[in-house]
Amino acid sequence: MRGMGSMMRPDMTPPQGVTGGMSPKQGAIMPSLQYMHMRMDGNRDGTDDVSTAEVLSRFPVAPLSMDVDMLMASVMYGITDDISVMAMVPYVWKSMDHVTRMGVDFTTGSEGFGDFRLIGGYDVYESGGHTVGLTAGLSFPTGSTDERDDTPAGSDQLLPYPMQNGSGTFDLLPGLTYTGRSEDWSWGSQVNTVVRLGENDDNYTLGNVYSASVWGARRWVDWLSSSARLIGDVVENIDGADPRLNPLQVPTADPKLRAGNFLSLGLGLNFLVPSGPIEGVRLSVEGIIPVVQDLDGPQLERDYTILVGLRKAF
Repeated sequence: MRGMGSMMRPDMTPPQGVTGGMSPKQGAIMPSLQYMHMRMDGNRDGTDDVSTAEVLSRFPVAPLSMDVDMLMASVMYGITDDISVMAMVPYVWKSMDHVTRMGVDFTTGSEGFGDFRLIGGYDVYESGGHTVGLTAGLSFPTGSTDERDDTPAGSDQLLPYPMQNGSGTFDLLPGLTYTGRSEDWSWGSQVNTVVRLGENDDNYTLGNVYSASVWGARRWVDWLSSSARLIGDVVENIDGADPRLNPLQVPTADPKLRAGNFLSLGLGLNFLVPSGPIEGVRLSVEGIIPVVQDLDGPQLERDYTILVGLRKAF
């Protein structure tokens, strides 16, 4: 997978939602830019939809929907043909709509840098179009956990957990990726986790995240491939609690209503410029929709995610 000949296939880039899965050759630099939009709409408890009236029977405030937009800048460097390192810096915008028992609608928002990530990769096996790679990374607590906005309760109120931009903790990022290819097909699988280390300054620890995905891709022409991906995510509840938040006020302030199990389907397209002055530029698009959601709720359910990425190796 490291030779530039094999890299000049549109499907040699995994689906956009996969972290890593390809590496530049020794001495090469691969910058990339990714935009993500996630929409959450409506509440769910377990696998059942929950009406706004039901949420308001338990809480004075009910969340209605949430939008998350993120711009992720990253750069990968090939230390050797088998070892690479990647740095990732996100900038996040969040917006959540609410309604109170008194029928007052309001929206809160936050924005800022998220947690910086540094990830190293090592290909432990490569033969006959098959590659197995290990990754180990560390997330640094550069994102804010003190985002505030005006609400009906007053001005400059601390926002609940999902509206914060960071974890407040150092987090381990281990992972394992397999990729394979034939003449016109490529495929792969990946497992990765986010393991929280310790407790942040606000007396809580976000839940660990466990993710796995499998995908297949078909090269149609030299500049276009399509992909399908099945994704499973397990998100744990928050350990501890921010003493500044009232868990009886709104579900998003309850640390025991953050966990969930997700099974989603991703469909993607990869475009590659095969020649000319911008040869090697890649554009990847992936849309993800949930198939099954089992949430500790009431909790906003995922609606869809759209990912768009640009990258090129130099």
